[in-house]
Amino acid sequence: MAAFALKLSFLATIFLLLVLISPTKSMLDAHYYDQTCPQAEKIILDTVRNAIVHDPKVPARILRMFFHDCFIRGCDASILLDSNPGNLAEKDGPPNISVRSFYVIDDAKAMLETACPHTISCADVIAIAARDVVAMSGGPYWNVLKGRKDGRVSKANDTINLPAPTFNVTQLIQSFAKRGLEVKDLVALSGGHTLGFSHCSSFEARLRNFSSVHDIDPSMNSEFAEKLRKKCPKTNKDHNAGKFLDSTSATFDNDYYKQLMEGKGVFGSDQALFGDYRTRWIVEFFAKDQSLFFREFASSMVKLGNVGVIENGEVRRKCRVVN
Repeated sequence: MAAFALKLSFLATIFLLLVLISPTKSMLDAHYYDQTCPQAEKIILDTVRNAIVHDPKVPARILRMFFHDCFIRGCDASILLDSNPGNLAEKDGPPNISVRSFYVIDDAKAMLETACPHTISCADVIAIAARDVVAMSGGPYWNVLKGRKDGRVSKANDTINLPAPTFNVTQLIQSFAKRGLEVKDLVALSGGHTLGFSHCSSFEARLRNFSSVHDIDPSMNSEFAEKLRKKCPKTNKDHNAGKFLDSTSATFDNDYYKQLMEGKGVFGSDQALFGDYRTRWIVEFFAKDQSLFFREFASSMVKLGNVGVIENGEVRRKCRVVN
């Protein structure tokens, strides 16, 4: 009897430990605000829609904002915090200088605070807005899991942990694996570049003096490379010069993957996906089947939205500053 009680006590302890270390995604719920702020998603949708009418670059910027937020400290809206005299924040780190449209999140949050004070986290606003810009651009719709809390820490130096446009597939796989994301997630989420734009500085190393053997990156289509060289001349004085990351930049579709198969990936990290056997077959599947890409992208976005969800954060009243 004593042995049975001891065993029961041991099992209870194990159960308690499992509960304590269970994945953070169990905290999130698609219906998290149904009772406390049922109009939240409509408020965010209307704000995003209005912003897109005035600025067609908003979808790409909001989607990138979500990626960059989740990849640093998890999805905690740390990318929204402003720098102050004692701290340079994430949004001012080199990879995030071109992440803009923060005002869209600010506008949505201001209206949410009027409708449902101190209820909707800034982290959830980004996640919902990212879903909305994809859907409004012709891409898939998914139920966003909600209940994230906002972080209180944001450091520009942490942006060094973002995947670089020069990464090879091994580096990309390692970077995504640190966030609990698999190879399929890597290829699917890279498809978000269908809405992307890049300045010359992120890919010009592929266009000239690439290596001691090749002037131009040999994985790049030669005609495509010549077009990029004209857009990005050696003495480039236009700091806004660059290239859309696929040929249908305003539409969320699978053209990105078709471009990779033709050697027209803008980033070296994008083109590498077609050059490596571990990812090539997924690129080919997504290029042939847009509905498959849509399903896998939505699934991977939900998975990305679970990264680093925190329990001891706050719900900021203003997304740019901690309470």
